[in-house]
Amino acid sequence: MADEKIESPPLASSDSDSGRFASGDAKHLSIGVDEKNARAEVASLETERDTDKNPFADPDVAAYWISVYEKSQYECRHVVDPKLEWTAAEERKLVRKLDWHVCLWACTMFFALQVDRGNLSQAVSDNMLDQLHLSTNQFNLGNTIFLTSFLLAEVPSQLVSKKIGPDRWIPTQMTLWSIVAMSQVFLSGKRSFYLCRALLGILEGGFIPDLVLWLSYFYTSHELPIRLSFFWTALDVTGIVTALLAFALLHLDGVHGISGWRWLFLIEGIITLAVGIAAFFLMPASAVQTKRWFRPNGWFTDREIGIVVNRVLRDDPSKGDMHNRQAITPARLWDSITDYDLWPIYALGLIAYIPQSPPSTYLTLTLRELGFSKFNTNLLTIPASVAGIITLLGITRLSETVHERTFIAMIQPFWTLPCIIALRFWKGALKEPWPTYGLITVLLSYPYCHAILVGWTSTNSNSVRTRSVSAAVYNMCVQLGNIIAANIYHTKDAPLYHTGNTHLLIINILVIFLFIFTKFYYVSRNRYREKKWNAMTVQEREIYRTTTKDKGNKRLDFRFRH
Repeated sequence: MADEKIESPPLASSDSDSGRFASGDAKHLSIGVDEKNARAEVASLETERDTDKNPFADPDVAAYWISVYEKSQYECRHVVDPKLEWTAAEERKLVRKLDWHVCLWACTMFFALQVDRGNLSQAVSDNMLDQLHLSTNQFNLGNTIFLTSFLLAEVPSQLVSKKIGPDRWIPTQMTLWSIVAMSQVFLSGKRSFYLCRALLGILEGGFIPDLVLWLSYFYTSHELPIRLSFFWTALDVTGIVTALLAFALLHLDGVHGISGWRWLFLIEGIITLAVGIAAFFLMPASAVQTKRWFRPNGWFTDREIGIVVNRVLRDDPSKGDMHNRQAITPARLWDSITDYDLWPIYALGLIAYIPQSPPSTYLTLTLRELGFSKFNTNLLTIPASVAGIITLLGITRLSETVHERTFIAMIQPFWTLPCIIALRFWKGALKEPWPTYGLITVLLSYPYCHAILVGWTSTNSNSVRTRSVSAAVYNMCVQLGNIIAANIYHTKDAPLYHTGNTHLLIINILVIFLFIFTKFYYVSRNRYREKKWNAMTVQEREIYRTTTKDKGNKRLDFRFRH
């Protein structure tokens, strides 16, 4: 029996609730065994059902991972308990507590990022460009400088965060960039404009992957995309709040001799500074580190701490293979960057959001060209933000409900395709104010698939080492796509931007084909691994589990989500 090659299903199906390490797959009935062996195999099947939810139910698996956690000095290793049990009601109550303390605060911090990152569009709806003597192309260059700085800061910021902890680095980032944001009140021309754009990009770069890494410490792979959808909902909420703020702040134009757009930068910078200072006190390093002098009782009881840690590790044991103050070495960084199995998602991050970006960036300028006042312009951006919240939450919830990422995320390019076609070929664009406004609003109400792709990247990394870097690399690709998008509309192509919209149409179609390729790639990779896994004997599989040099998503017993 030990030397017989047997068939088994994949250890973790790409469409199941986990792509994690489990160990029961090798135990299946084979033809021709005697009654005694058959009974033993049936018993093994029962064990397999248990280890599907708790891979540590297998003593060998538990021993292997506990040794990994000890070697890495994982900060939560002392509460790892393979035998710990809890009820579904307990877990639901605990997840609600996590949402209150972790997810809500993450959304608040992302709100602060978006305030300082996105208020430029409100400022240019005023007379900022005229006062600073900036042309459309110089405005584009300022955006490019910001995005380039943001991109170049991604990996260095992630390395700093992994060394000192996101709970220390993120509040530091926020405090520093808020000071720069407030200093924009003193802008005097293109040089100071470019300098502030560069500094904001450097200080804000890496914030998003740092925050995603922090969230992954508390949530399972199934829960993370939904929480990320809440996270990116903050982007649309910010759009609504800042539009209302801009409506009020721009009315301060001339107070104490200061322009309305300068008041906008100053007051919104003060708001984000307050959030940044609060973050020093509201971001614990991990579930076992919530007790502090200012919070003596912590967030959780001892039992709740055990549940938080063990449920995350049972979902993905690799989350304990590094401690939260462990730096990523150059070798680990190189291994993560060259992880070709994540490149299809990186490619999607590069081009998936380009078709929507120029219409969004130029929305306020377009509305001004259509004849709307600077005050009404900011209010008219709100409907697209509200619709965007609904479609974002809807698409992410649908993805997790049906356990499908690729085809659900493809709804985004299919949504925007007819709108971009209309922008390109409709002769009434920018001539009929309300129909044009309606078309752009429908386009910008698209179901944003970003939360799906970020969660997808995290899950398919299958190690803290890769996950730390992959989030940054993915976001770098997104920022590189934003740089491309920022240079698609040009002054000579105004006001209809026919050439630019032609490029957006081609890229939108390319995005659809890239999603199809990504689906094919991961299905093929899983089938290849399944074939090799099924060709191994039970003994060979056990030897592989305990001796393999394969790490993260390179393990034969790991299956990619798609």
